[in-house]
Amino acid sequence: MANMFVDRAKITIRSGKGGNGAVTFRREPFVPEGGPDGGDGGKGGDVIFVADENLRTLMDFRYKRKYEAENGQDGMKKKRFGKNGENLIIKVPVGTMVIDEKSGKVMKDMTEHGQSFVAAKGGRGGKGNAKFATPTRQAPNFAEAGGFAKERDVILEMKLIADVGLVGFPNVGKSSLLTASTSARPKVANYHFTTINPNLGVVNYYDKSFVMADVAGIIEGAHEGAGLGHYFLKHIERTKVLIHVVDVSGSEGRDPKEDFDKINSELFAYNEKLMNKPQIVAANKIDILGCGPDPEDLEICDEYIEFKEYVEAKGYKVFPMSAPAGQGVPEIIAEAARLLDETTDDDFEEYYEYFDFDLDDEDPDYKKVFVDFDGENYIIYGKQLEKIFNSTNFYDHGSRRYLFRYIEESGAYDMLREIGMEEGDTIKLFDMEFEYYDEDYDYFEE
Repeated sequence: MANMFVDRAKITIRSGKGGNGAVTFRREPFVPEGGPDGGDGGKGGDVIFVADENLRTLMDFRYKRKYEAENGQDGMKKKRFGKNGENLIIKVPVGTMVIDEKSGKVMKDMTEHGQSFVAAKGGRGGKGNAKFATPTRQAPNFAEAGGFAKERDVILEMKLIADVGLVGFPNVGKSSLLTASTSARPKVANYHFTTINPNLGVVNYYDKSFVMADVAGIIEGAHEGAGLGHYFLKHIERTKVLIHVVDVSGSEGRDPKEDFDKINSELFAYNEKLMNKPQIVAANKIDILGCGPDPEDLEICDEYIEFKEYVEAKGYKVFPMSAPAGQGVPEIIAEAARLLDETTDDDFEEYYEYFDFDLDDEDPDYKKVFVDFDGENYIIYGKQLEKIFNSTNFYDHGSRRYLFRYIEESGAYDMLREIGMEEGDTIKLFDMEFEYYDEDYDYFEE
């Protein structure tokens, strides 16, 4: 049967472009030369993510990979504004982390139902020519182009939202502890990777409750992706408390102390901050050692005592346990509840590097002009330059002069001459080409 738990997807999002401002003039009876009345363009739609508790997987994003908001409408005559583009709402399951692929930084951790954020802002609407009228320029024959759409690739990564995570080698008894502690009924069998999809259960402890997750068995090399290592390890990042289950009997031929160290080494290698989480050590399968439930029996159980002393020397509390019999389970749950009371969400804010939306909106390269040579043409390009180019009315002397004065003052011609441009060479400016002459005059002069 196919695994339908999809917890990672890559999609492309694109906000709406801003509508262009209009270049229009009043046409009224007995007013042969009416003033400018071009309206502003509408704002482009935003791309907004919303957390929805009714969704369980990211499966839908496997089939649709590109999401676009609506563009803003262009401005119209009589100073009428263009309609704003519709925002695009993308619903994701609670527990989804939205990551900017280019920077690798977290844009938002969607941990609550209804939580939302704008992942890509729509472009601003361009100003109509009515906004450019002045006492000395009473009939501007140009308007502003709409702002650019913003496109980015994002990673959607769904992680379990659990208070307590069970970690340890495969087949050490994590599923048995979950069954004994909660109403969950995970599949339990005697082979590695029994738990492929993490299981969740709710633990009721007196007047409080918390969610416990059985994170599938970790093996050596998990932090490098061995087995399903990354798939398992990332779910641990959200948990507040870890219960480290160890087979103290060594029933599979491994040394319990080595098991303990190897799992913690994998946690540290994947994300060293995981070692800051409170960790309870459950020494499971003491019944196989022949150690009874009474404390005096444990005092003469050499294998358990040796393991306990080794782990406690590293600063961890050890609890003896026989999960199927329920032995030691109440004590472990009580300790987990106590540690949860002492842990706040603020303790884990440091886990991720967050995306800086303010810096993203500023775009430090927005005003820069760049040059290049493609082997045939010399090229001038830049974000702000493109907007000015799109706003230029090439039939209007003042509008086109503004464009070419901007290029000259940006130093673009100097940069092109430095890389070999000479008189008569072709300059490509977006979808337009013109010949360069080393004279200060207006290109496209009538």
